[in-house]
Amino acid sequence: MTKADLASLVAEKGLMKKQAMDAVEMAFEIIKDALKRKEKVQLVGFGAFEVRAKRARKGRNPQTGSEITIAARTVLKFKPGKALFEIVNSGA
Repeated sequence: MTKADLASLVAEKGLMKKQAMDAVEMAFEIIKDALKRKEKVQLVGFGAFEVRAKRARKGRNPQTGSEITIAARTVLKFKPGKALFEIVNSGA
């Protein structure tokens, strides 16, 4: 599903297509801004987005076997909410 598809589905719920696209864009911008500030974004029933710092660590080059240092970095984690998890796994 693309952003345009999502906006079309929102529009079917009663908004004009342009309003729906603007609403989707605004929601994504708000989420991005919060994550940029390293805030946790929790959408009850859907899941939570969180920015985490990974520290530097030792690793191995698979081609040569030599030891390398993997640099510290920031990663985005998503943990699905219970309701979303159950919906996705109900068909399994």
